[in-house]
Amino acid sequence: MGAFAAWGRFVYRFRWLVLGFSGLLLAGSIFAFGQAGSFSNFQPASTQASQALKLIQDELPQPGGSSFDIVFSSQAFAVSDPAFKQAMMTALQPLAADSHIKQVLTPYDTSSDNAAALTSKDGRRALAVVSVRDDFAAARAYYPNLIKLVHSDHLQVQATGTLAINHDFDVYLQADLHRAEFVSLPLALVLLLVVFATVVAALLPLGVGGLAVVGGLAGVGLLARVTEVSTYATNIVTLIGLGVAIDYSLFIVNRFREELNRGHSVEEALAVTMATSGRAVTFSGITVAVGLSAMLFFQGSFLASMGLAGAIVVAIAVLYALTFLASLLALLGPRVNLLRVPLRRRSTGPGLWHAIATAVMRRPLLVLVPVLAVLALAASPFLQLRLANGDVGMLPPNAESRKGYDTLTQQFPGQSLNYISAVVQYSQSGVLTAGRVGDLYDFGQRLQRISGVTRVESVVTSDATISRERYQALLTGPTSNLPAKLADLVHQSVGTKIVVFSVVTSAPAQSDAARTIVHSIRDSAPPSGARVLATGQTAFDIDVIDFILQRMPGAVIFVMIATYLVLFLLVGSVLLPLKAVVMNVISISASFGALVWIFQQGHLSSLLNFSPSSIDPSVPVLLFSIIFGLSMDYEVMLLSRIQEEYLRTGDTRHAVAEGLERSGRLVTGAALIMVAVFSAFGLADVVLIKSIGLGLAIAVVIDATLVRALIVPALMRLLGRANWWAPKPLARLYRRLNLGESERLLPEVAPQALPRAG
Repeated sequence: MGAFAAWGRFVYRFRWLVLGFSGLLLAGSIFAFGQAGSFSNFQPASTQASQALKLIQDELPQPGGSSFDIVFSSQAFAVSDPAFKQAMMTALQPLAADSHIKQVLTPYDTSSDNAAALTSKDGRRALAVVSVRDDFAAARAYYPNLIKLVHSDHLQVQATGTLAINHDFDVYLQADLHRAEFVSLPLALVLLLVVFATVVAALLPLGVGGLAVVGGLAGVGLLARVTEVSTYATNIVTLIGLGVAIDYSLFIVNRFREELNRGHSVEEALAVTMATSGRAVTFSGITVAVGLSAMLFFQGSFLASMGLAGAIVVAIAVLYALTFLASLLALLGPRVNLLRVPLRRRSTGPGLWHAIATAVMRRPLLVLVPVLAVLALAASPFLQLRLANGDVGMLPPNAESRKGYDTLTQQFPGQSLNYISAVVQYSQSGVLTAGRVGDLYDFGQRLQRISGVTRVESVVTSDATISRERYQALLTGPTSNLPAKLADLVHQSVGTKIVVFSVVTSAPAQSDAARTIVHSIRDSAPPSGARVLATGQTAFDIDVIDFILQRMPGAVIFVMIATYLVLFLLVGSVLLPLKAVVMNVISISASFGALVWIFQQGHLSSLLNFSPSSIDPSVPVLLFSIIFGLSMDYEVMLLSRIQEEYLRTGDTRHAVAEGLERSGRLVTGAALIMVAVFSAFGLADVVLIKSIGLGLAIAVVIDATLVRALIVPALMRLLGRANWWAPKPLARLYRRLNLGESERLLPEVAPQALPRAG
């Protein structure tokens, strides 16, 4: 008796004990919610932009606290009108009186230069810059209460800036999660009722899905206590957890009912179910975890935490499927078929999937060539992929902080400018010697000559009328002799070993022109004895993309090899795993092409309510990792059933047709459920979640239709008995590992039906 069959018998005999274990696991998950850490998005610390930013934070005075902006607008009054000032100051008075507020800066209480910067070009909008006493992590907790203090009966109020934008991301992500659950669970229940035609059987997968999500969220919360975890992790965990848990439960419940219908006792039915579907679910969970492990190659970024989060929820989904669900089936027995839904029953004999498989295998090349051509066409937009870090543009166009940001950049002078920090770092302290000041002056002149640079702000470029020699005299002499503006620049931009140059350009942060400027800064000749580092939004953009592209090949190769090995352990063949990996790459490429077509090129942007933009570099990594694992989910289920039939008969054509007939309906049902879950996340307002949800839904549709229904039977027909071939040493290894559990449950198998070696 194999291990999985033995587990099925154990669960049957100790069903109340196993159910109690599941209850304890749920109780532990609920307790863990109260111990959860905080979530945040962070950039890799090893990049040049991160290193330069840390130097600035370590050596230069920081303002402390965090801030947000409030834009006041009026069609009736100009900013210069007393009525506008009165209305604005009245609206800000409760905020200014709050103990959390450090300063509120308006056009009415600053110098004329600053007042102009805080007044819109049309003179009908004014900006208030609000500084709080605490850093971002503390301030984000009480920001919602602060902004509620600001309201006006006469002016339009828009909040934006760091705290406001991050608050909106939190709000929209939470709303996206609730909306997805509200939409996906009822849809999944309807589809499960169609698949099972009984209420009890349909409710079981939803129960497992709910438990898996609760356990996954609790695990991720605990993970956040020991490492940094992305704010997107809860959405990804819910998305993956619901999808895989419902899928796994669907296959297990269906096989259990099938064995009961064959006249087996409850114990025997559960043993066979665990040895077949339970085994397949375990291998499927491993393949999904292998796919997610690709993200572990991106250590130092939030992607690694997302991989761990996904692996946690998949492991919990498999655990609940093999314990909680198995014990419930043992308790229910035939009552799993209670509360039948009045749906037309499926007729006996060969059905649609058998007919499709037979038709495909009759003319395999005639099917294979056009299907591959269609997938290649779908993948073609991927060649035009452009990557850029997501920003406030990931919020929906109607989000208040995004509207405020758009108003700032379009209406206020200087707000659309892009600032790139060039950090000159010396190995020894004392940067303002005569020789170094001269070198810094020459370096500043080189920066100003870079194409696209508007100006350079630094201690050696603050005044074009001051010569190189004069700068040397001023900056090496007594600080009391420095003009006020220059003294302030020295204080703000000169450390013990660094000098910061602020390079200003009108090129948008994500533009190719801005990226060229960053590269020019980094490639420029540094002052003698120093090195130059660049930071800022554009620099982070470049570095994060490079960080991901450098690690992506290793992640892809690892996942392919690991998946291949897992599938070999499942089927004992060297060709079927290779076919599965290649088909996965093809279907993933097609879904990536669709992603570029929709989100980068902007097709369907009006329908889906987003602004077209470059793809966030984390999205292809997330999609590859998740899709590769989930695609193998169906491959494992289908191959397991085909192998079972082949072991029974030794006829590949019959095994493919029968395996597709018996699993095709389930694969379709499972795929529809996953599409429902993923499409619900496709309704998200945050573009990153929307793109991942739709990308996964498209991938599942491609995988469950073109790949599993057409390409798999066509290729298996062409390969014939070679499908099951393995070299003699590997065949012996497979038999020695004794993992072919379904083989031991089929006493009628003919010897010649077994996989042949050599």
